[in-house]
Amino acid sequence: MQIACQPHPLVYFSIRSSSKRKNGWKNIQNLHSSNFVKLVFVEPQARKFAMPLCKNRLNAIPNAEDGHPSASMSEDINSNPVLNSIEGELWSKWSPPKYLWRGLSVLFLAGQVIMRTLKGKVHWKNTLQQLERVGPRSVGVCLLTSAFVGMAFTIQFVREFTRLGLNRSVGGVLALAFSRELSPVITSIVVAGRIGSSYAAELGTMQVSEQTDMLRVLGSNPVDYLVTPRVIASCIALPILTLMCFTVGMASSALLADSVYGVSINIIFDSALRALKSWDIISSMIKSQVFGAIISIVSCAWGITTSGGAKGVGESTTSAVVISLVGIFIADFTLSCFFFQGAGDSLKNCM
Repeated sequence: MQIACQPHPLVYFSIRSSSKRKNGWKNIQNLHSSNFVKLVFVEPQARKFAMPLCKNRLNAIPNAEDGHPSASMSEDINSNPVLNSIEGELWSKWSPPKYLWRGLSVLFLAGQVIMRTLKGKVHWKNTLQQLERVGPRSVGVCLLTSAFVGMAFTIQFVREFTRLGLNRSVGGVLALAFSRELSPVITSIVVAGRIGSSYAAELGTMQVSEQTDMLRVLGSNPVDYLVTPRVIASCIALPILTLMCFTVGMASSALLADSVYGVSINIIFDSALRALKSWDIISSMIKSQVFGAIISIVSCAWGITTSGGAKGVGESTTSAVVISLVGIFIADFTLSCFFFQGAGDSLKNCM
């Protein structure tokens, strides 16, 4: 039989007999070892102020030879069961911040889309449906936005150019501004607001209503059926929309410059052709593909990680659009530094 006391550093006894001296020490030698147990005798009034300093256990083990118990000191106890239970409960309830695991889900989802696409596991029927949704159904709002942005951009600087006598440079400046920056960024912003929010809302609703779990039960991979078609459709449709927006923006700017400021359309188009290079159009399409991938992957990742019912769906939709726009601007700056770093001579050809 083994009797253990509470894991206090010292065993406290109160002295009721006057024959015992206060705060005295008594050593009890173990019959089987040379270890000593220190016992402190404390008055009953001072016992409530005693605090444990370390964690030892005192065991009383019966002697097999003479039947008398022998006192021994066991090993140190490194942990308290109560503290262990509290710590385990805290770790079981801890979860990483929402923005952290959502950001990691974007990277994980992008890797899955690339791997599944390379393996050919794509739902092509759904891809064609999403392509029609991103492309033809978004043409009207994209072209209208590009036309008005082109006219506003023309009003800002064509008057200044005409006063300086740089009429032949107007077309080149318009062409470079639209091809390198305005067309891909404006198209991506419109698509992020229209298509990205729709992706996040749809997948978020499917997630909170457990429809994605039903796909897994039926043996379908949600990434193949829901995410990959949307990413492929966005990467294909965005460059085409960008080229159309570039054309409409240049046409609206030329018409406004000719009708209001007297700069001929032929001069504008001739200047644009001499200033533009093939790399300007290629870089615009590359930017559009990158922006389309950012919009679709971020929106799908935010939709898949939605929780909290209808309120969570609304928050995920808003957050997906905001993060997509921030990602577009960061990617635009990075790609512009990579593509057009250093001095250029594009405007020298249209002077």
